[in-house]
Amino acid sequence: MTDTDRARLARLLAAEQETYTSLHPRSQHLFAAGTNLFGRVPMTWMNKWSGGFPLYLDRAHGNQITDVDGQTYIDFALGDTGAMAGHSPAATTAAVVRRMGELGGVTTMLPSEDAQWVGEELTRRFGMPLWSFTLTATDANRWAIRLARLATGKPKVLVFGYCYHGSVDEAFALPGPDGKAQSRPGNVAPPVPLDLTTRAATWNDLASVERELAHGDVAAILTEPALTNIGIVLPEPGFLDGLRELATRYGALLMIDETHTFSAGWGGATRAWGLEPDVFVIGKSIGGGIPCGAYGISEEVAAAVTRHTDSGEADIIDVGGVGGTLAGNALSTAAMRATLGEVLTEEAFTHMLDLSEAFTAGVQAVLDELDVPWSVSRLGARSEYRFVRPAPRSGEESAAAHDDDIDAYMHLAMCNRGILMTPFHNMALMCPDTTREDVDRHTAAFREVVGALYG
Repeated sequence: MTDTDRARLARLLAAEQETYTSLHPRSQHLFAAGTNLFGRVPMTWMNKWSGGFPLYLDRAHGNQITDVDGQTYIDFALGDTGAMAGHSPAATTAAVVRRMGELGGVTTMLPSEDAQWVGEELTRRFGMPLWSFTLTATDANRWAIRLARLATGKPKVLVFGYCYHGSVDEAFALPGPDGKAQSRPGNVAPPVPLDLTTRAATWNDLASVERELAHGDVAAILTEPALTNIGIVLPEPGFLDGLRELATRYGALLMIDETHTFSAGWGGATRAWGLEPDVFVIGKSIGGGIPCGAYGISEEVAAAVTRHTDSGEADIIDVGGVGGTLAGNALSTAAMRATLGEVLTEEAFTHMLDLSEAFTAGVQAVLDELDVPWSVSRLGARSEYRFVRPAPRSGEESAAAHDDDIDAYMHLAMCNRGILMTPFHNMALMCPDTTREDVDRHTAAFREVVGALYG
């Protein structure tokens, strides 16, 4: 096994930083001038890009981005799955232009025929019979958690350490040493101590799940089919079936968030792996770049909610805290219909999965050749390497594998060679426009960059 030479890493990182700065004077200028923006960027997480300042966008189409300095990149980040359909796919663009121009009525507080079509398509793909729309997966999770508490009469949600469910307050929890959920490091001003709202368990550890469910106060297990935002951590055989069984036994709902794991296939991991959620959440990618999200519920959950609303205990039509004025708007539903119907099709996923398999094999071949102590995991059209071997089996193990200096080096070096990886981690996603040539270009650049460090 090849160890990391920290002195060599420091020299390589400094050289890549110098190159990055020299290639992007306009981006650096715009960042310096952005004094009216908090953090100098539209959203503070945009500062996660390595290099001291982010690239500034000029244009993007398909799987390519061009920055304001005229540099063009193969984009494997794809908006952290928000652009899984590619940037500005033709069908989605046409539908959005038609709705905004010829048809008009972006936000009217009226349902549309497109919404009905999307609901039917989501049922076909993911199996849930009833759907409601949001603008983000965060909203979908937040509102669905409220419905889960209403349906079960229980106050808490169970999540896994280093899970990701957007900015939902209840989800920023880790298992504490005393068994109580504790706030995840960096969590911004949680409104209450996390143990009041949340129970936390360890991924791939069913005993930890049962221990938390045994308290009898969990409304829902909120989980992705695989951890993603901490690096891909796949479920071990039997783990997801065990979650389903435990949820049923302890009277909790199983709530599956496929916002990132939709990469597993045209029906997500839910269809590919035969999962049976009570509540299902998805967002980002289904609108082709237009803000949208959705959650689906079973007939049983709907009946339980309806009993409480019919009794007057809860209000889901007016002031009960479920829904938003812009949710389900005509523009979002038009974008979802076009994206699901014409872009992220079964045929497109076949293409994307094949490329991801080739991408993963290329990375693994380099790691094997150089005996680099990293691992690479694949989730359908999504692939990711982590700076540890073997691959992590829990969120805690994956978090411990993070290395700021290697991460910065890899992101800058790949960017300087015309390849964008997701800034939060080393995820690469395929879209319908990605080609085998793009994948091979990544493999060659990866071999050069990793070889410079470990060769």
